[in-house]
Formats: sequence, C-alpha cells, structure tokens
Amino acid sequence: MTSSASFTATIIAASGALDDAALARARAILPAPAAPVWLDPGRAADIPFSAAADADQRALAESLRAALPGTDAVVQPAAGRRKKLFLADMDSTMIGQECIDELADYAGLKAHVAAITERAMRGEIAFEPALRERVALLEGLKVSVIDEVLRDRIKLTPGAQALVKTMRAHGAHTALVSGGFTLFTDRVAAMIGFNENRANSLTVIDGHKLAGKVAEPIFGRDAKRAALIELRQELGLAKGATMAVGDGANDLDMIAEAGLGVAYHAKPKVAEAAPARIEHGDLTALLYIQGYRRDEFVES
Repeated sequence: MTSSASFTATIIAASGALDDAALARARAILPAPAAPVWLDPGRAADIPFSAAADADQRALAESLRAALPGTDAVVQPAAGRRKKLFLADMDSTMIGQECIDELADYAGLKAHVAAITERAMRGEIAFEPALRERVALLEGLKVSVIDEVLRDRIKLTPGAQALVKTMRAHGAHTALVSGGFTLFTDRVAAMIGFNENRANSLTVIDGHKLAGKVAEPIFGRDAKRAALIELRQELGLAKGATMAVGDGANDLDMIAEAGLGVAYHAKPKVAEAAPARIEHGDLTALLYIQGYRRDEFVES
C-alpha cells in the first residue's frame, strides 16, 4: 500500500485577481484539500492537501494552471519549503536583458549575437563554443562600454531584491551564477544583494579594451551544477534545502540538482524539464512558493 504524504499547492495570480471562487476550483482538483491559507490576499495562497507519497506533483500543478488561466501553480511536499541555499541565473532571470547582446549592440552586431544567444539558451547549440564565438565579435570594444550598458540598459527583474533580501534575512546563502561575465555579475550581485557571484572572465588588453577572448575553463552548464553541489556541501545542507532558478538550457543541470528547481519565464525546453515553473508572476513568486507571506518580504 502506498503511504500518504502532506503537500502544498501554491497558487499565484500576477494580476492580483485570485479570489475564493478560484481557490474553490483549485481545491476541487486536489485530493483531500484543507482550507486555503492566504499569503497575499488576492494574489497568492497555499492549499495544503494529502496525497499518495508518489503523487505526480507536476501533473497536479498542470491541472491547476489549466483550471485557473493566467496563474502560476507549484505543488511540492509541505515540509522544508523555506530554502537555505539559493542559486540564480542572471541574464533574463534576475535581470531582464542578455548582457552580451547589449554589448554587441555597441559593435553594431546585436541582431547577429542575439540570434546565437537565443539558440544557445534554447539548447539548440552547445553553450561553450557559442560563447567563444560571440565574445570574439566583441574584440576591440572599450571596457568603458560596460559601465554604459549597466547604467542605461540593464534593469533588475521585478521582485529580484525582495527575493534575495528576504531569503538572506531568514538565513539563506545566495549566489548569482552566470554564463555571462564577472564585469557584470559583480555589479548586479551587489545591486540585488547576493552573498556572492560566479561567472566568466573576459580578457582585457591594456586595461581598457576587450581582447575578444574569455578565460578558460568556461563557466557554463556543468559549472553551475558544480557550484550548487560545492556550496551545499560547504554549508552542510541536504539537497532539499536548496533552490535554483534559471531560464536557459545551461541552467538545466543546476535546476535538476536543486531541492526545488524553478524555470522562470523560461525557454520551452527548460519549462518542460523543471520541477516547478513560473510563467506569469515576478520573482516574488519564489517567496510565495516557499510559504512567505507578503508582510514578511524585505524590500529595502
């Protein structure tokens, strides 16, 4: 006989249109549901329920999304939802842009480079050679352009600071891990409030021009997963105490390795593979799925 277990379904409506009727429809889908618990009235709620220990959590979440169009739904075990280690991708996850595409714009090559970036993030071509190819096109670009890109083009994803600051306030270690460049991640990590960051290093000539090369070995898909394992072991944490989020193919192994792997507004291949996905909400959705109430958010 299969044993039963306690689960939580978190429903998030980015539009703030979640109501009792919607939650009633959600409860009708779940086995043995308890009363909903509001995390943010009108926007996010938990529904505790009991099911077989081997219940298909992804399938239940899909059924909830289908019944409540425009909402995000994540189903997971009730225990251990608040994570103690958080790893996040940067480009198109914690920020809204792809930094290398914005750099390429200064070289008059944005469309060409962006097309390569898109194919790499969709998993259609290998990340490492695609990165070398794109970086080579930046040869001769002034390093000062990076300051302009950061100042004029890079925008934090809504909810980024609240997510990281709230988790840190509750004892979590946070790391920004990017297939991009430390010249960006150092600054973006500080803006958001991460404990640390890891990324690739661009080779610079005479202190002011890009050489068109990236230091080897490249920090990519394997390195992101390795960083998660390394930090988990350093902190003495179980796998279940970790969370990772990303949008591209080079995030897949990190997402799979985490206790809770989240695809955020992700490419189809990533959304299909990730245990959890957020398609409508901002990054505060990652707080709601950990059971944080809106009045617990740290935003300054």
